[in-house]
Amino acid sequence: MLTQLTEQERDTIVMARTQGTAQRSAIDRFLLGLVSRTFGRLGRAGGLVFLLAGLIVSGLGAYQGAYAAGWAGTHGTLTVERCEVSYLNNASRSSRKNRRPIRCHGTFVSEDGKSKDTNAAVQLRARLAQGTQLPVQQTDAPTGTNGTDGDYVATGLDRALRWFSCFFGGWVLTALGVFCLATGYAPFGRSRITFDAAWKLSGAGATRPAVVGLIGVGLVGAVALFLVSYFF
Repeated sequence: MLTQLTEQERDTIVMARTQGTAQRSAIDRFLLGLVSRTFGRLGRAGGLVFLLAGLIVSGLGAYQGAYAAGWAGTHGTLTVERCEVSYLNNASRSSRKNRRPIRCHGTFVSEDGKSKDTNAAVQLRARLAQGTQLPVQQTDAPTGTNGTDGDYVATGLDRALRWFSCFFGGWVLTALGVFCLATGYAPFGRSRITFDAAWKLSGAGATRPAVVGLIGVGLVGAVALFLVSYFF
């Protein structure tokens, strides 16, 4: 049978556990402080990241929205021949809220009749019946006569509005980037300058009105367009 631990042995075990916990706590505090100091020192560098991210998001939304609205590219019709699920491993037989990417293949003919692509394909959210004529925009023509690398997007006001919602959403990130660049404020961790001080500093020039304007227009535009898109 195992002998019972003496009082000294129990004290030794408790002390070892306490020291181990203290060491882990010290490591956790060190890592937390390291992350906090790293983000806190970003300042204007972090603002540049937000600014670039906002410009990229807005640029992508404007680019895709222009094609979805039919303002850019070559307008035409894709006559569907077949549709297939792009990722079969994610298939769900009974889900009514299925958002699997569907790729429909067929023949594209431009509106003016000058361009034709028998290997056209477009990505959608739902299957279409064979013979369906889908309005699309050709963003890039095939590189060869029998090429399969042509790019197409389905046109529609609902799609365009969602992309333009993304365009306005990027304004919020852009505004945060402008604010951080102008004041040196870092929104994460311990910043070199407090938010109150940064806000007061931004009021000395045109920074504060620009930031407030970008955020206000960005939020209103993004939310409004996203909600309106569901009515089309």
